[in-house]
Amino acid sequence: MAICPNKKKNLESCSCSYPCDKKGLCCECVAYHRAKGQIPGCFFTKKGEATYDRSTAAFCADCNGA
Repeated sequence: MAICPNKKKNLESCSCSYPCDKKGLCCECVAYHRAKGQIPGCFFTKKGEATYDRSTAAFCADCNGA
């Protein structure tokens, strides 16, 4: 796990409810999901994030209110 000087501040606004070792480490989270062709949970609405489906299709559906 990396040391991030912004972790405490990042955690204040992190809306992801999934417990993982990247929580608050935004750079690592984005890189992790990008490598998997996914979207990080913080980009979703609260309802969309709660599904834990990080696919681009789920993100598009969430943005369109589906």
